[in-house]
Amino acid sequence: MKKIVLGLLLAFISVTSFAWTQRAPGTVAQCQVHAPFGVPQVQGQVQPICREAYLVGYDAQAKLPRFVMWTLTPQHALGCVARSNAFVADQSVPNGAVPGDYAGTGYDKGHMAPDGDQSWDQQVEYESFLMTNMSPQAGSLNRGIWKLLETSVRGWAFQGNQNFNIISGGVYSAQDKTIGKGVVVPHAFYKIVVDENTKQVAGWWFPHVAPYPNLGNDLTKFRLPIAQIEQQAGVKFAMPQGAVELQPGKEWPVDFGALTNAKRKLCGANASTD
Repeated sequence: MKKIVLGLLLAFISVTSFAWTQRAPGTVAQCQVHAPFGVPQVQGQVQPICREAYLVGYDAQAKLPRFVMWTLTPQHALGCVARSNAFVADQSVPNGAVPGDYAGTGYDKGHMAPDGDQSWDQQVEYESFLMTNMSPQAGSLNRGIWKLLETSVRGWAFQGNQNFNIISGGVYSAQDKTIGKGVVVPHAFYKIVVDENTKQVAGWWFPHVAPYPNLGNDLTKFRLPIAQIEQQAGVKFAMPQGAVELQPGKEWPVDFGALTNAKRKLCGANASTD
């Protein structure tokens, strides 16, 4: 009996500890900073959801973001707000995904716009945990090379003192499996990165097929021409005029040690590197 009471208490605490007030989404025009070259065109319908720090193209049928895009500035690349893990259903979307859809499935609730890019303001950090910013990801990807790319982008922005526009999303079809109440599990993920100053661009494509092997840490192996990503994902990305696509291995430099030290200097010795 004591175990049951304790379990209920812990469940109650887990539900109430991260209660926060959701703001209504803004207009697409208010999210122009996150789509400086235009909004992607997709096959099928998506619902635009504008948050302060990112713009979602939400697929209500798949209960997934078709794309999420945001602009990362050098000033926001090293935020000090602690990770809240405040996963919650997006109140602006009826019958959308809920955290419980992922329970017991073995999949992580994988951020498309990462928490680490949103940790410069508490409300913004909370909004990074809305389920409309999540896709089912194997831990070997989410906590592996996907996280490495997320950290790299923060390094590129901070150490290069440049704004970067990023677009992430899952690639899925009617043949892909679902979890919970209809949340589709993508069979691949992509990320497009644009240096807003130089107009240099690069794209990555990560397979996401069981048994989900560890993909290592060589990001150059997963570079793919943006035209091929568009074809596979069914998304037409708006690129800057005069965009120059970098060759694999020619991506922007990053010093991970220096990045970690800068974060600790700014936020304290125990600062998270997520």
